[in-house]
Amino acid sequence: MADATLNSPGAGFSLLGGPLHRLASRAGLVRHGNNTVLVGVVLGLVPWLIGVLLAAAEGHLAQLFSVEVIGAHVRLLVAIPLFFLCETIFDPQLGRFARYCRRTGLLTAEALAAFETRLARIMRWRDAWVPEVVCLAAAVLLALASPSTPWGGVTSGPAAEGAASLAWWWWVVGLALFRFLLFRWIWRFALWCYLLWHLSWLDLRLMPAHADGCGGLAILGDVQLHLLPLVVAISAVLSASFAEDIVAGRVPLELMYVAFVAILLGASLLLLGPLAVFAPRLWACRQQGLHDHMELAAQYASAFQRKWFDADTSMDEALLGSADIQTLADLSTSVTIVRNMRLLPIGPRMLWSLAGSTLLPMLPLLALEYPLATMIDQIVNRLIGL
Repeated sequence: MADATLNSPGAGFSLLGGPLHRLASRAGLVRHGNNTVLVGVVLGLVPWLIGVLLAAAEGHLAQLFSVEVIGAHVRLLVAIPLFFLCETIFDPQLGRFARYCRRTGLLTAEALAAFETRLARIMRWRDAWVPEVVCLAAAVLLALASPSTPWGGVTSGPAAEGAASLAWWWWVVGLALFRFLLFRWIWRFALWCYLLWHLSWLDLRLMPAHADGCGGLAILGDVQLHLLPLVVAISAVLSASFAEDIVAGRVPLELMYVAFVAILLGASLLLLGPLAVFAPRLWACRQQGLHDHMELAAQYASAFQRKWFDADTSMDEALLGSADIQTLADLSTSVTIVRNMRLLPIGPRMLWSLAGSTLLPMLPLLALEYPLATMIDQIVNRLIGL
């Protein structure tokens, strides 16, 4: 039995794979089997350093370090490393979730066999070279066929006018690399969403009185929480793009408040949307659980009433030390848990973390409307009464 557990797909389920991962492993950039942070640092830092050297050679170093092209720096030095940081901390949670499905009885025997078959299929798709080739081709074709993208900022196309080598390097190499890694992440995220969708159709043994308040599925919220570095990366890129557009006069400064709301809604859809497939199952589990637990509680309360309170019942049993009252309290607690059961496997911690991860990279935009020196001057003047 133990050998079967170790050899099952769920025992080592992972979304780390594909040609880039194998190449990085051979180059010694993957540590401990699943730590790919160094891959992200190298892929982001090397193109950035080449861009700096080209800018220095062409006399455009000052232009390269201006706010107008900050999106280029954010994509290479912030977003790309965060992509790999996210997969480093997210991937172990997938194996943990697969083991949870095996060991807790969440799935029936037939459903578990179907689940493991799906895991094996997803890992074959993960290792295929075709998806990454398609992602790379799409990134290059997008850079060549569409020099700029809406809401992409100045650096969504050739960023340095008059600096031909630098513009070509960023436009064709830097931006294409960022888009390739973004598309690659979208592919892996799609595999995870597909697994969740398939799981939602299996025969789940949801428990309405489960202590996690989600019928036993609260672990999914914990897994999704490890996608927050991806949210930070996307929010940082969008924030930098808005900064470029605002400084260049392409969009009004007031639009950033609309951007705050839009990006928060988009991030919520990214993290919470895949979990919505379980809402119908959790709602049905809650309704059935309420019926069953309230019926059981009513039967027990009726028996308790007859035993301890009816006038024609003699007090043959001592009240002190009786387990009847504790059982009545436990039944009341179980009914309360079922009544408060959540329809999405998320909690307040995830909502606050999501809001913070989304809005924190957007805060520097406030400096465009409220310069730091001016804010400090106003605060000091108010404090001393000037």
